[in-house]
Amino acid sequence: MTKLVLRPKEECRWDMVALGEVMLRLDPGDERIHTTRSFRVWEGGGEYNVARGLKRCFGLNTAVVTALADNPVGRLVQDLIYQGGVDQSHVKWVKYDGVGRAVRNGLNFTERGFGARAALGCSDRGHTAVSQLKPGEIDWEQIFGREGARWFHTGGIFCGLSDTTPDVAREAIETARKYGTIVSYDLNYRPSLWKAYGGQSHSQQVNRSLAPLLDVCIGNEEDFTAALGFSVKGVDENLSALDPANFRQMIAEVIRAYPNFKVVATTLRNAKTATINDWGAICYAEDGFYEAARREELEIFDRVGGGDSFASGLIYGFLTQQGPERAVEYGAAHGALAMTTPGDTSMATLAEVEKLMRGASARVER
Repeated sequence: MTKLVLRPKEECRWDMVALGEVMLRLDPGDERIHTTRSFRVWEGGGEYNVARGLKRCFGLNTAVVTALADNPVGRLVQDLIYQGGVDQSHVKWVKYDGVGRAVRNGLNFTERGFGARAALGCSDRGHTAVSQLKPGEIDWEQIFGREGARWFHTGGIFCGLSDTTPDVAREAIETARKYGTIVSYDLNYRPSLWKAYGGQSHSQQVNRSLAPLLDVCIGNEEDFTAALGFSVKGVDENLSALDPANFRQMIAEVIRAYPNFKVVATTLRNAKTATINDWGAICYAEDGFYEAARREELEIFDRVGGGDSFASGLIYGFLTQQGPERAVEYGAAHGALAMTTPGDTSMATLAEVEKLMRGASARVER
């Protein structure tokens, strides 16, 4: 396995560019979606969350490529993105038809869960502006050629939005590779997204077609099975056996199938309850395995976005050339902290991440 070769920072406008949908998340707080009378709103989306974490927590220059319907809901999402600091110069605004028959913005209702009650998500994202993107509508030559980007990130959520989004992802990836941009892909399998597009078998077909073009492949315990078809021996259907040796064996099989992968990383989660999880991560890079510190019985406030925050921490470690051992620790620590606050996106600071990496306690700071 060869080492990642990054474009020089001084020749690139962007440290990282992400391609994906940004939805409005409606959060009932401590209540249930079907019984609440009020929601708090956040912005969120798998690929976008990574860009936001790299900007807000790690201080890098990031941009998002997405599309939004031009109406008050879209402008609310825009305002939330402004607060996150991710550049919007490559957001495509689509004329709204008045009622959403032709184009709309995605909504994601998510309750956090507690104890024996698991977290629950209900997406309302059909016919969204970004799902209707087609090849040729985004100027990738401008982004990767004239502006320059060191890293490009997309994933299985974007590719599962419609029958055209995989082609848009391929177009972006091929242009990024042309200019020496590192390409990462989070498998992020969501059954609800692929249900109307051939299910799991079609997801595997799409992901396998893109896999030979990737430098970095990220997923959780389930994704490598559902999205690429690799099984993890010794792990039951509830993913209760988190022996890292089982995942090392699976990752070795992944590398044999896709020798172009320079980094393969997976989070390790054992959800004992909705609010108590064992949490860890493994990364394979530069011909070696690197395991982050395990955090047994981690208390969870809101688990959504933990994997995205892992990805942003991992990418930060590689972008700053601190090596795979530090990169996986950044990812695991950032993911752990992101799950202690509400919303999809991280509220952690770099100082907090590095403090947790050093094994600091949670004693109050005054």
